[in-house]
Amino acid sequence: MGMTLCSGGMMMCSFGVAPSTLNILPDKMILSKNKPMANIMDNKPMVNISPFGMCSSLANPTVATATTAAAGVLTPMPCIPNTPIPWTPANPMVLVKGMPSVNNSSKLTCLWAGVISVTFPGQVTVMV
Repeated sequence: MGMTLCSGGMMMCSFGVAPSTLNILPDKMILSKNKPMANIMDNKPMVNISPFGMCSSLANPTVATATTAAAGVLTPMPCIPNTPIPWTPANPMVLVKGMPSVNNSSKLTCLWAGVISVTFPGQVTVMV
């Protein structure tokens, strides 16, 4: 069991240089400490998942292109998350707007090879 992930939670990407804040739209039916709780489908880039500063993954086409142009010297480029896969693992026993809830041990995978993990769940009293 872990702390439920809420709007305002902090995340970090393994290829990003800065933390990011999780944004949960206020249409959620369940609140935790007056903040909307997250479910597995709160994975939309630029809606739920904000950029992590600069990206240093060579799987990211903009980084690969810039690195090639710099004669092979790794050249980070602005992060634009690419997260079409839902959060895992989830808690199927607690549903948030019909989908399994997520907690501070859940991870999100970016198609540019990054793993997004939770550094602060947004609250510290409600466990799922």
